[in-house]
Parts: sequence; C-alpha cells; structure tokens
Amino acid sequence: MNNLTVVKIGGNVIDNPDALLRFLTAFAGLPGAKLLVHGGGKIATQVAEKLGVQTTMVEGRRITDQPMLDVVTMVYGGLVNKQIVAKLQTLDCNAIGLTGADARIVLAHKRPVGAIDYGFVGDLDEVNAGQIQFFLRQSLTPVIAPISYDNQGGLLNTNADTMASAIAVDLARHDTVTLVYCFEKRGVLADPANDDSVIPALNPTSYADYKAAGAINKGMIPKLDNAFRALDNGVARVVICHADELGAAVTGGGAGTTLNK
Repeated sequence: MNNLTVVKIGGNVIDNPDALLRFLTAFAGLPGAKLLVHGGGKIATQVAEKLGVQTTMVEGRRITDQPMLDVVTMVYGGLVNKQIVAKLQTLDCNAIGLTGADARIVLAHKRPVGAIDYGFVGDLDEVNAGQIQFFLRQSLTPVIAPISYDNQGGLLNTNADTMASAIAVDLARHDTVTLVYCFEKRGVLADPANDDSVIPALNPTSYADYKAAGAINKGMIPKLDNAFRALDNGVARVVICHADELGAAVTGGGAGTTLNK
C-alpha cells in the first residue's frame, strides 16, 4: 500500500491570503501523494451579499436555497478552487481542480427535510476512489471543492469536513491514509478561550468527557465526529492542527491533536 495524505483546509485560513499561501507552500512540500479538500470560508457570504442573495445559517450550517446554491457553486467550485490550483502551480505542485461532479468522484443525495429544511445540501452516498487514484497516478494533486452531485444533473452543497472524511475512508481501502484537518486553531482546545490549551490526544472516552463538560462544543463536534468516523473505518492517522503546523502534523512532529481509537 502507498502512503497518501488527505488534507482539509477551512476556517479563516481560506479568507486570509497570507495564511493561505503559507499553508499551500507547506502542502506543496508534503512528500508523496496528496489530496486537498477545501471549504469556502466567508467568501461565499460576501459574494452573496454583493448579488443580493440572503445568507441564512442554522447551528453553523448554511441553508442552501437555489440562489445560494448558484453562489456556492460559483465560489467554491470556481473562484476559491481555481485560486488554490493556480497558487499550487506556482509552487511546483501540479494540481487539478475538481468538484464532486467532475469524473463522478462524489455522489450524494439531497438531505431530506426534517426539523430544518437545509435546501440543496448533499449527504454523501459514494466516493469514486478509483477515479481519484487515476489522477494521483498521473502525478496530479486533486483539489476538491465541497460540491457533490445527485446523478440526476443536480449539484449539492456538501460539508467539506464530511467530504474529506468520506474520501479518506474510501481511499484507505487501497492506501495507507493520513487525514489532517487544518484550520486557524492549534488543535482541539480544552479551553476554547485559551489557544495554548491544546489537547495532544483524544480517544472516544476523553472526547465524550470533554463534550459533557462543555469544553468541546459547537462546530468542533461535527468535525471530530467526522474525524473519529474516518479512524473507525480504516484511516491510519487523523490529526487536527493549525494550518501553519501541517508539515509537523504529517511527519509526526507532535503538532495539533491526534485521534486514537
């Protein structure tokens, strides 16, 4: 089995050109095969405002009606994705920008309406690992935007953390996969108000304890749920770290929070 690094970048890093360039420089320098899944930061909200499209968030999740789907497709699959690809090319990393619809790599279905109608939001059904491996064998680095498709011509806005986890799990059937979630914090924090309170390691028991105490809450919970799901389904290593510490996280240099079974 070959070593493969799957990295998800999000948070405020996407919105900060200097921070994004530092991250992409580190990403381009990672040894071996690699793949990047990115979020959209606040850019979609900014573009929506300019276009007169209302942004509605519920528990940190974007409600995606048809006008907002058009915006996130343009921003995630177009503007953000191609800016990242262009920067990676200047760093001698031969990247190819993709959405889930391209080469049929991520199939999803529209989330059923429950207590909340999220609109055109996709829950994942299938990852085409064979097609992703084809790109990797051509010495290409896939850069995947969080847009999936429904096999009926429809596009769907999809959580980037979930997409990264699902892609890592499917690729782990064939490769030894390290999954790294990068954002603007140094890892999972025991005290959200103290950036130095990084928890070096988490397992399901300690995770439950921190949640019960309220130390881990809000958007960190779905991120960790996705991370533990990946670990439980064949991914070799999962680390959550600051974007500036990507290299140390991949090489086992003690950066961020490492998840254990």
